[in-house]
Amino acid sequence: MATQLKNLSDFSHTTVPDGSTFKFAIAVAEWNAEITGSLYKGALETLLKHGVPAENIISVPVPGSFELTAAAEILLQKHKDLDAVICLGCVIQGETKHFDFICDAVANGITDVGIKHSKPVIFGVLTTNDQQQAIDRAGGKHGNKGDEAAITALKMAELLATV
Repeated sequence: MATQLKNLSDFSHTTVPDGSTFKFAIAVAEWNAEITGSLYKGALETLLKHGVPAENIISVPVPGSFELTAAAEILLQKHKDLDAVICLGCVIQGETKHFDFICDAVANGITDVGIKHSKPVIFGVLTTNDQQQAIDRAGGKHGNKGDEAAITALKMAELLATV
């Protein structure tokens, strides 16, 4: 496994834009709250660290990862000045096909919302085989997918502003 030996949230190889002029929304799923809370903390701290003013960050909870698509759509409709929406969630494999349906719907839905609005909608959703993999990617040995989602949002907001 490629991730086995490294922290995936290492950004020392890239330049992260200053976020002082950008406005972001973070939609975070309440399901698997221990994991999504860590993802949210990572995303929020990363945005603040890179200059995004606290008043330029809107945070909204949603019941589960499936609802992230609707939240992104609502946020972009109501807040036309957003530069990006970060969607944070966690879906852990179970014994049924529910995992496959939710992951597919969320990935496609988030993509579709971004295309519809011509705005970055960031997929910060963990799709893991078990709880330990989720912990490892939400501030554990493999970094924090919330940090990664925030860096992606900053980079995509910069792209949107400069092309």
